[in-house]
Amino acid sequence: MTQQKDILSEIVAHKRLEVAQQKLQLPMAQLQRAVETLRETRDQSRRSMKQSLASSPTGIIAEFKRRSPSKGWIKQGADAAVIPPAYEIAGASALSILTDEKYFGGSEADVRSARPLTNLPILRKEFIVESYQLWQAAAMGADAVLLIAACLPLDQCAQLTTEAHGLGLEVLLEIHAPEELAYLDCRPDMLGVNNRNLGTFVTDVANSFRLAAMLKERVAALGLSEAEQPVLVSESGISQAITLRQLREAGFRGFLMGEAFMKTDAPAEALQALIAELRSA
Repeated sequence: MTQQKDILSEIVAHKRLEVAQQKLQLPMAQLQRAVETLRETRDQSRRSMKQSLASSPTGIIAEFKRRSPSKGWIKQGADAAVIPPAYEIAGASALSILTDEKYFGGSEADVRSARPLTNLPILRKEFIVESYQLWQAAAMGADAVLLIAACLPLDQCAQLTTEAHGLGLEVLLEIHAPEELAYLDCRPDMLGVNNRNLGTFVTDVANSFRLAAMLKERVAALGLSEAEQPVLVSESGISQAITLRQLREAGFRGFLMGEAFMKTDAPAEALQALIAELRSA
């Protein structure tokens, strides 16, 4: 078994136990009723992350992330009611908020804290292994969810994508290698290329460039209309304006960035400086 599978299996195994405990505390039927009640009592219209990225001149998905399995705490005391709204003011196109507690120091409360304070679409970034987590995302006010090909069989990924769409959630599907291109058949709204190896957590942005041409060929082979085509997103390891420009030339329209901002004293100011550099070119 490879190191990648070892570490990913550990995370997914823990996530299944975690979700099982959550279901004991709040059974699926109660969670579904809570979501339906929210729909009845307030406007539950979702913000489109896909449209936001496609129409943005920068396409930056600014991530709220306290820690990582490889680097430990990045910003332990980070406040989800402060940094995400500041990201919006600084010019982010969308937000990504980690909700995994054990490995990333996040929680559902982070999405709930940020939601009323920003108009940007929010991605619930999580290791999703079953539909219960989609209903959680809807209840907490997320607009999109992350599905990771390496965590899910193809048929389950397709089922979860369909269910997410039924809940009004968009899907960012993450792949890492050419053999996962078949997951495009799930018809995600956005297709992300993870530049970080899920086993070693070593990052190589060249992975996005390697897969770019293959992604375009696969999308063309599916015969999708322009509206049906997923927006391409490059994830992790991006820190410089020149890299964003090169990725945009390769066809990417979304750029998920977390540590580059969160490791600084003022994440939103770091984002603002990067956008200023992009616009000055």
